[in-house]
Amino acid sequence: MVADLLSDLAAFAAPELSVVLTLNVPENLPALPAGLPMSVIRNGAPKGFGANHNAAFRAVPGDYFCVLNPDVRLPANPFPALALLLDVPRAGVVAPLATNAQGQLEDSARRFPTLGRLTTKFFNMLAGRRPSPDYEAQGRLIEPDWTSGLFMLFKTAGYEAVSGFDERYFLYYEDVDLCARLRLAGFRVLVDPSVRVVHEARRDSHRNFRHALWHANSIVRFLCSSTGRRVARSAVA
Repeated sequence: MVADLLSDLAAFAAPELSVVLTLNVPENLPALPAGLPMSVIRNGAPKGFGANHNAAFRAVPGDYFCVLNPDVRLPANPFPALALLLDVPRAGVVAPLATNAQGQLEDSARRFPTLGRLTTKFFNMLAGRRPSPDYEAQGRLIEPDWTSGLFMLFKTAGYEAVSGFDERYFLYYEDVDLCARLRLAGFRVLVDPSVRVVHEARRDSHRNFRHALWHANSIVRFLCSSTGRRVARSAVA
């Protein structure tokens, strides 16, 4: 998957990008496209999602920082439109909409979790129903509560303003927490429906007990955190 993504990056914006590829566990590198400026971080022991991206942020300074999962494909260059969107007043993070390989919208722009929403999601999962998007995509700008960590574009100053990801989340909900802290700090979370990426979602928490346990632990951590309680109070208000 990452080899395909790197080929997309090389085709669209190689001269302007500096790519940091993190090998979280020992593995052989895929064939790398020529002309793509890239550094590789090889972890001696696995780190969490947030810790890895914070390390990548420190590795290559620049005006922008993009979090990008390896299971994403880029049918077109998403960066020019999203970079312009970061010039909107108080924009903290911007993102495209994600679809699956069949063109169906993913639930990548979402409302903050509540016990009611989580219960509904759980029973829908048991029934085998696909998550429905929380926001309509009608070609207009979406300002969701949070957007998925599969693709997040920041200005460096915005990422630094909230100290990046909270590394206490090993996996799952670090994107929820980061967007919540951005919003509490007065920043906006923005999604441009005219920009699309393809997400070949693995959804390991639906099949793997260890991932499900990480997911559950992160849900409890967020709901019990001061950040989670503050956004819950603001949602009620």
